[in-house]
Amino acid sequence: QVQLAESGGGLVQAGGSLRLSCAASGRGFDTYAMGWFRQAPGKEREFVAGLNWRGDNIIYSDSVKGRFTISRDNAKKTVLLQINNLRPEDTAVYYCAASPHSGDYYYASRKADEYDVWGQGTQVTVSS
Repeated sequence: QVQLAESGGGLVQAGGSLRLSCAASGRGFDTYAMGWFRQAPGKEREFVAGLNWRGDNIIYSDSVKGRFTISRDNAKKTVLLQINNLRPEDTAVYYCAASPHSGDYYYASRKADEYDVWGQGTQVTVSS
């Protein structure tokens, strides 16, 4: 099983950019689909972006499409989330998560309960 650690969060002004990184350790990184979720204070955790093990099936929530870009490097065991044109409503703790593809190589998921490994989160705060 993998372990995940996010980094790259911070305080930025609206319109700015950040690149979040998720570093995986342990074995079998390429057996997992990966995703990013976020949780704002007082709100439920929501799906942001996800991709399959090869990175050729990519999905986004409608609220971030066109501003966020997810990618992965299996050799480096990392998943990146490039965030552009940040808005105050993007303020949240961002979590990286892994979901085993169980042989479905095209699999990517928006559902938090299908992910069984989570990182500790990284805070993103956007000032207006």
